[in-house]
Amino acid sequence: MTLVEDHTLIRIPTLRTERFVMRAPKPSDFEAYAAFRGSDRAAGVGGPYTREQAHDSLCGLVGHWQIEGYGRWMVTGADDTPLGVVGLMNTPAWPEPEIAWSVFAAAEGKGVAFEAAMAARAYAYTVLGWSTAISCVLRDNTRSHALAERMGATRDGSFTAPDLGELLIYRHQPARNVA
Repeated sequence: MTLVEDHTLIRIPTLRTERFVMRAPKPSDFEAYAAFRGSDRAAGVGGPYTREQAHDSLCGLVGHWQIEGYGRWMVTGADDTPLGVVGLMNTPAWPEPEIAWSVFAAAEGKGVAFEAAMAARAYAYTVLGWSTAISCVLRDNTRSHALAERMGATRDGSFTAPDLGELLIYRHQPARNVA
């Protein structure tokens, strides 16, 4: 065996919003993430999941940055408590890249998803040069429908995801229309 001193670096920027920090996932986030992924709240992302599946998913959040050049951040409060996962994702089953959000139970109703999703959209438009984006929402997820609409997104059809069934597509305003 020959060890080659060539390292792959995964670059995940940290974003700061008015009230939250959006940063790379880290090992200390696992318990909060596994609790979310193992709960009924994870139904909107195909769950609930086992701890092992949650671990694979947490690792996948980091890997998405390496493969796609963008991804989802762990959203935390000032004390670094994980509040949810928000950001940009793409999967082969999706019609195009999306702005996605999952908020942990303790952060529900506190504006975490809205503030972080707005920051993620701004990152997609200003840093990555996206001209538009979508968000995909289960038909019965009324809170996510309301969030997409609050962000100015409008319904733009639907598609069937292999593991989730029918998802409604919300089209975000084009970059030129977003302040």
